[in-house]
Amino acid sequence: MTGFGCSICVAAAGLFCYHRIDYQQGAQFNMHLFNDKDFNRRLITLTIPMALQSLMLASVAAADAIMLGRLDQNSMAAVSLATQVQFVMNMFLSAATMPGAILGAQYYGKQDKATLNDIFCLMLRIVLVIDVVFFIGCMFFPGALMTIFTNDPTLHEIGVGYLRIAGWSYLLVGFSQCYLIMMKVSDHAARTAIVSSGAVIINIVLNAVFIFGLFGIPGMGARGAALATLLSRIVELVWSVVSSYQKGFLRPDFKQFFRRNPLLEKDFVHISMPLLGASLLWGIGFTSYTAIMGHLGQDAAAANSVAAVVRELMCCLCNGISSAAAVMLGNELGAGNLPRAKDWGRRLMVISFLIGFLTMAAILAVIPPVLHFYKLTDGARTYLSGMLIITAFYIIGRCVNTVIINGIFDGGGDTAFDVYSLAVTMWGIAIPTALLGAFVLHWPVLAVFACTCLDEVGKIPWTMAHFYKYKWLKDLTRDFERQE
Repeated sequence: MTGFGCSICVAAAGLFCYHRIDYQQGAQFNMHLFNDKDFNRRLITLTIPMALQSLMLASVAAADAIMLGRLDQNSMAAVSLATQVQFVMNMFLSAATMPGAILGAQYYGKQDKATLNDIFCLMLRIVLVIDVVFFIGCMFFPGALMTIFTNDPTLHEIGVGYLRIAGWSYLLVGFSQCYLIMMKVSDHAARTAIVSSGAVIINIVLNAVFIFGLFGIPGMGARGAALATLLSRIVELVWSVVSSYQKGFLRPDFKQFFRRNPLLEKDFVHISMPLLGASLLWGIGFTSYTAIMGHLGQDAAAANSVAAVVRELMCCLCNGISSAAAVMLGNELGAGNLPRAKDWGRRLMVISFLIGFLTMAAILAVIPPVLHFYKLTDGARTYLSGMLIITAFYIIGRCVNTVIINGIFDGGGDTAFDVYSLAVTMWGIAIPTALLGAFVLHWPVLAVFACTCLDEVGKIPWTMAHFYKYKWLKDLTRDFERQE
């Protein structure tokens, strides 16, 4: 725990030192964070629906864990491991759709509707390939996929049954993300929250029906959770498509679905390659953490699955602010308002630290009720208590890096930094240390878990140093009519 405290102190010292240096160099920044009414309005109107959307999405995993945890520990742990396949898929989808969000926000700020359609269609073409590949993997190779995450035969069998059903939903999720992203960047963030929240509520209700067997329907356990996911994904996609045909919403012109825009594609690839690298490094890295914990026994796997749910639920606010930051800064940069974007970026950076410490306190506060709620063995409960304490300190770094890297940096197309930082902190430090501790030195479970949390906290000073280089402060838009 001392190491976490030291890292945070170093990061805080670095923050104040950089503020001092920046002031001495003549940069002006109003330390009254909330005296800009337009900033406040945009931040609130974007953050609330996006945080709600993040909360509802995290609630799906929470509902699975809670309901399956009430059923039996093995079902909960197996589904947590099986859903790592979707986690990896989401990394590819993120790399395919985030360039659309970044460019879309800037071109919406410029009010270039023709280019927005090109972006929409390009995203749809890419996610089609990703959806099909992961669908095939779950349908024909579920056993091989589960072997990656666990060597326990009981968990393996349950996970295979889950993937065979949930795999059908993977054909849909990419398309839904494209529609929701285009709503988000075009001042319809509230609708994205409504659609996502509605789908999640349906998922949770159907979870209860199919897992426990309500209203005369036979209980299906883990397979019931998969079926609920599939049906809710169908509703989400249909709702998204129908919404896109309302006045003021963006929808793809399928007559121009295969129209090429070489310059736009060049910009898209330039942004997406670092995002793909970062997504793979982070996604496979996080999946590696889960696999490492899954090989330390059923108690460790169960405790880790609950800790992961708590972590993702508590990250909802910082995820919402991060998404809001990317849209806010993207709109301003696309409109050519660079000084304003710089000022807003600095405000958001300070807010990220405040949110980090508030989230830490929230996690520490919920530890007793979480331990009381789940039906766990004594060993799993002991592990969970320690994991949540470690997570509380880890979350500071997670919040700061999420807002700054995935919000501020990405809003200006500065996507390369994420790759470098992940390669060093996650793959150069956290994963090797966790592997060494788990399989060579045979450290205690909590020590191995702490190793998996080193990356975010250790990244803060580097993130702050890069922030003040202002490489993220750039307009990415082009005038395609003049280019042609």
